[in-house]
Amino acid sequence: MNITVAKSAGFCFGVKRAVNKVYEQADIKNGPIYTYGPIIHNEEVVKDLEEKGVKALDSLEMLTDAQKQEKGTVIIRSHGVSKEVYEKLERAGFEIEDATCPFVLKIHQIVEEFSNDGFEIVIIGSSQHPEVEGIRGWCDPKHTTVIADYEEAQNYKPKSGKKVCIVAQTTFNYKKFQELVEIIQKKGYIRDIRVLNTICNATEERQNEAASLAETSDIMIVIGGRSSSNTQKLYEICKEECANTYYIQTAADLKLSETGHIDNVGITAGASTPKKIIEEVQKYVRTKL
Repeated sequence: MNITVAKSAGFCFGVKRAVNKVYEQADIKNGPIYTYGPIIHNEEVVKDLEEKGVKALDSLEMLTDAQKQEKGTVIIRSHGVSKEVYEKLERAGFEIEDATCPFVLKIHQIVEEFSNDGFEIVIIGSSQHPEVEGIRGWCDPKHTTVIADYEEAQNYKPKSGKKVCIVAQTTFNYKKFQELVEIIQKKGYIRDIRVLNTICNATEERQNEAASLAETSDIMIVIGGRSSSNTQKLYEICKEECANTYYIQTAADLKLSETGHIDNVGITAGASTPKKIIEEVQKYVRTKL
């Protein structure tokens, strides 16, 4: 039996950079340390940081309450935040460590510039995802639309008949992004559309590699947090190529039901999955199959 782990599985550049920043701050410990939301969508990492005294706070109100006790350092996670959040944190007197992924920061710059130039902004992504919430905070909210699926793309009409700039959540499915953009481009009444593919290279590479691996695997295992958007998309991609695809957070979640002959097992993992968990899953599969 062959077990193949995707080369791109696990922490991407932006996540690794953010997590390292938090651990560095935890070692220094100059006052309380907070992250604005969980630093990454992985429960194991968040739990480990909590044991080191790092608190994940999900709103400005929670940070304000924390500040009343003792000022500290707030670490902006890789997803980034809105311009308003930055300004409120600065006014509140927090020391800010910005761990926003550089690819996400680039989108902030793009939408701010195009919004100021009179473009309506379309963000292809999930409206509930913190990265998308942050991106929306850098452009005119009255002229910004988030589109996640085919129905929303079909129903989309520019609010003002303006020129349109389209960007993507960095972890969005590349194939689906192209399809949604094509639907919007076919609307004849939009006079000027600028499309910027802001899906990061690491995401594209991870998705393409996962699809190829799943296609040649009898069993495909996708590892990542349940709230991880990029892991959910990996699962969807793998499931299309391999019916026996499992979505797990740790080795303890893996309940293999296949009883026939298995030649190839593929393993991939989302951008927020530590190497340690991937190795544990790989070891578990070797002992159980």
